Amino acid sequence: MFSHGGFVQLVVKRTYEWARTDQRRYTLGFFTMGNSCSHLGIPPAKGPNAVGCTDFMMDHTTQGTFFRLYYPCQETEKAEKPDWVPCREYFNGLADFMKINRTLSERIFNHLFGSFKIPAQLDAPFKSNGKCPVVIFSHGLGAFRTLYSAICAEMASRGFIVASVEHRDQSASATYYFREKSESERANENLPKTSASAQDNLVKEWMYYRALRHGESEFPLRNKQVKQRADECILALDKLTEINSGRPVQNVLQTKFDWTTLENSMDLCRIAAMGHSFGGATVIEALCKEVKFKCGIALDAWMFPLDDEIFPRVKQPIFFINSEKFQWAGNISRMKKLDSAVIQRKMITIRGTVHQSFPDFTFLTGNWIGKLMKLKGEIDPEIAIDLSNKATLAFLQRHLGLEKDFNQWDPLIDGQDENLIQGTNVTVLQSAI
Repeated sequence: MFSHGGFVQLVVKRTYEWARTDQRRYTLGFFTMGNSCSHLGIPPAKGPNAVGCTDFMMDHTTQGTFFRLYYPCQETEKAEKPDWVPCREYFNGLADFMKINRTLSERIFNHLFGSFKIPAQLDAPFKSNGKCPVVIFSHGLGAFRTLYSAICAEMASRGFIVASVEHRDQSASATYYFREKSESERANENLPKTSASAQDNLVKEWMYYRALRHGESEFPLRNKQVKQRADECILALDKLTEINSGRPVQNVLQTKFDWTTLENSMDLCRIAAMGHSFGGATVIEALCKEVKFKCGIALDAWMFPLDDEIFPRVKQPIFFINSEKFQWAGNISRMKKLDSAVIQRKMITIRGTVHQSFPDFTFLTGNWIGKLMKLKGEIDPEIAIDLSNKATLAFLQRHLGLEKDFNQWDPLIDGQDENLIQGTNVTVLQSAI
């Protein structure tokens, strides 16, 4: 989600230092009232399908897979929308990532973002209407599985099944897995055997963001992480393949969603990888490793973690959708190493956007505080995400062979809109490519 060095640490640190004294804590609400506007919220999806979501964890260990699934759903009268940030540990993870005190930052984050909901119905029944193409989504550095719900819900509303992976490479602000209870822990509980379930023997363990150590070189860590991230995207696809085949699966999280309804629901010949920032690099690594991914969408990709040697090995079409303010010549030159005369590689830049124009944060802050924290650019965030989503859908139709009407947005792929730039706004010397 964040730029490779973080994006908002300085602002939140200043807020934290400013709010530490008792008299200033009183005025914290005044500072954050830029977020109290009633119109704030993640925009609803625009497609013809209602959207459901559920969480899936297969294999409770760190070697398993963990993702949020978005899918077309049946309308339900008592629809529950899940919290955007699932629990307080994720706020703690964001604080750790930003290197600020957990206690006060949790109050700040909870005040700013604690009341927001995801625009999807939790555990709603799947709506079967032909086979759905599949998207595997990879989050950015310091993010987690729920922070790109505007994008993922839009894809689901257009008929896709989307798995938003929560990475266990210690690049997420926070994530969790389970370990088995020790004999002493089980002995102390005295649970009746008749009431015990599989999860009763497990303990939740939290895994937080792993910061660079003093004097540590960044590339070896990020390169190792991007490889693991790609493997986790492939593992998520493997588990969806099992679910699609009708094989019984055990979801450690024991949600109310009926996974058997997804049998034979996915078109596994039409699979794409998509991601933002570090997730954009993950897309390219995943395309290199797994040919089942037919194309990739890289949103404001951070190219630093990738080995140069993989670029000629990527054979699938790629669409780079960039922000105007984040990119620099060195990063763009690495994208251009993927240029091909025979494989379609497209790039557009959305005018007035910043790196955080893609995650949901951009919709959840008032105008002045959003710009102060670099969560908003000059463009209306809903216009920006709408352009990105429509261009994505057009590209997916073209390269997955979909029989939809997304080709109405084909001009966006070539930057044909007043808010788009074909290619990049960054000057790159040919000698640097």
